[in-house]
Amino acid sequence: MVALGLVVAQFNKETPVTHEMEARAREAAAEADAEIVETIEIPGAYDSPLAADRLARREEIDAVAVLGAIITGDTDHDAVIADAAAQGLTDVSVARDTPVTLGIIGPGMSQAEAEARVDYGATAVESAIALAEEFET
Repeated sequence: MVALGLVVAQFNKETPVTHEMEARAREAAAEADAEIVETIEIPGAYDSPLAADRLARREEIDAVAVLGAIITGDTDHDAVIADAAAQGLTDVSVARDTPVTLGIIGPGMSQAEAEARVDYGATAVESAIALAEEFET
């Protein structure tokens, strides 16, 4: 059985996007007979590398799935946040030799586009499970 860590960004918590993403992630884990060992809720996607690193350090966690939604704003700030989060998560995955999957949707999308992409929660978990099984020694 694959043991997962789950990171869920809460920045858009007043909307159902990240809650729905988390629900889809949990459904995907259950369908694959994987266990979500721990979930860390964080303020926003920018904070995800630190949380992912904390989970990836744990011996019993095989992979980490990170969920969040970066909705476009009045400036290019959403792109900056997305780039920083993606690079940080890549760095964690390589440094810890643990799969860390990017289930952060955006940047540059509207609220409606984000709501249409809540299945990325399941996709991130499915990818984490596949990678953990592939790299199992």
